Amino acid sequence: MDLDRDQALRKAAALLARRPCATLGEAAQAAEMSRSTLYRYFAGRDAFTQALELLGITECEAALKVTRLDDGQASEAARRLACEFEPAADLLTYRYSGSHLADRWAHLADQIDAVFRRGQRQGEFRKDFTSAWLTEALCGLLVSGAEAVREGRMAREDFPYMIAELLLGGASARTGNGCTGSAEVHDSKSL
Repeated sequence: MDLDRDQALRKAAALLARRPCATLGEAAQAAEMSRSTLYRYFAGRDAFTQALELLGITECEAALKVTRLDDGQASEAARRLACEFEPAADLLTYRYSGSHLADRWAHLADQIDAVFRRGQRQGEFRKDFTSAWLTEALCGLLVSGAEAVREGRMAREDFPYMIAELLLGGASARTGNGCTGSAEVHDSKSL
């Protein structure tokens, strides 16, 4: 894929993360290209959305490869995830599009779940949260963090720290306070 095309997709993804119903004309403007150029690359909104999703999954898979999920403590792997996923955070919103890439998104989530399950087994993470929920929370924080950076509410260099420490502070192996829930949550995969 052409580097300029990827940059255009990233810029359009930032707009569409904020405004999912934006027109292709608005997406073209955000991508700093004309509508005719956008239509030269993409036959319509479906092709455009599929390209965004493909870029997202490709970048997330690449980030996952360099994260070294099995190295060291699970909490350190989660911190590396926050750091490596930052450039693709806007594109994580496409993991719910239900397209032909659903299997690849699920495989990605399974690898992240495994980090949280390992941390739970080793006593690093709370066991009253499922690994699937921790994975969803991480993805949600990444998307929200990207928006905060984009809108100037958080400095880009603070992104990995803020995401990881908020998640891990809530996921640490200590008794939760506040709302009551099941003392032990069972992972949906084990049921």
